[in-house]
Amino acid sequence: MRFTCALKTMAIGFALTASGVAYAQGGGGGNGEDLKKAETAARAQENAKSLEGSTAPKLPPATVPVEPENVWDLDLSSGGRVRIQLRPDIAPNHVERIKTLTREGFYNGLKFHRVIPGFMAQGGDPKGDGTGGSQLPDLKAEFNPMPHLRGTVSMARAQSEDSANSQFFIVLLPRMQLDKKYTVFGRVIEGMQYVDAIAQGEPPANPTVILQASIESDGKPPVTAPIAPAAPAAPEALPSGPLTPPAQ
Repeated sequence: MRFTCALKTMAIGFALTASGVAYAQGGGGGNGEDLKKAETAARAQENAKSLEGSTAPKLPPATVPVEPENVWDLDLSSGGRVRIQLRPDIAPNHVERIKTLTREGFYNGLKFHRVIPGFMAQGGDPKGDGTGGSQLPDLKAEFNPMPHLRGTVSMARAQSEDSANSQFFIVLLPRMQLDKKYTVFGRVIEGMQYVDAIAQGEPPANPTVILQASIESDGKPPVTAPIAPAAPAAPEALPSGPLTPPAQ
């Protein structure tokens, strides 16, 4: 009997010096649970302190307030206006490029020249074959943590990471393999049905056209028909003398 009591005393001694894992396995009873909670709280406090001093970059917010100055309106021949929220907080130079070209009228009349079902719709090329761009210099990449989800608007580029210029694409279905390889600069917040209706093909037989691109704060009304080119100014006076027909 004394031998049995001695064994029990030794077991209790070993239990008191055991690690928290032993308590987690039920070896310490109620006191063990209290100690486990205390250790967990202390560990969490240490982690919080280490994060406070961390220099790791903070992730940008998934959404930001919608401001007219940062909404890109695309009036498409596929049926209506697409509203895209621009994100200067994650890609300031790309957003500025979009605004500059838009206010110059660069995108008006351009086609979506490459549209792959279940992937993306690409436009913004004045040549219409994927090789063109604006007269402005190419942009340095602004890769960021924002994912390529449905409705994400990202900048197209050539082989070089710093070759984005004017072309962009709108993601139709999530493509996470594009993350941090192309610069995300916005996302569709209204009118995705008109994006879904963009004519498909590489190139499409009858491409969808950007009738008008505008920045919402500029207050341009939606366009539902192609913008007619301005008529040439009439001469102030007709030339004198007989009109000679052109030579045959």
